[in-house]
Amino acid sequence: MSMYNPCHPGEILKKDIMAPLHLSVSEAATHLGVSRKTLSKIINGKGKITPEMALRLEMAFSPSAESWLRMQAAFDLWQARHTMPEFHIEPIAHATS
Repeated sequence: MSMYNPCHPGEILKKDIMAPLHLSVSEAATHLGVSRKTLSKIINGKGKITPEMALRLEMAFSPSAESWLRMQAAFDLWQARHTMPEFHIEPIAHATS
């Protein structure tokens, strides 16, 4: 289990990619072929990196689509483990042969 709260991949997009390139949300959204609202939600941690968005980011900025999706999955899993109510599920015993 991850020991830390991973940042949302939108934060990485905003701080590590868009900021050094001096790209506004509108400019980046136009370049990616998505709406400003969609990109704004992602960089503000309110939207998710979908497989389609991951491919767009890969084509525009280099980090692989798989990297973007791994970051999103790590963020989502950590959130689920730390914000959802405790599950009361008993393990199912494996049948012996």
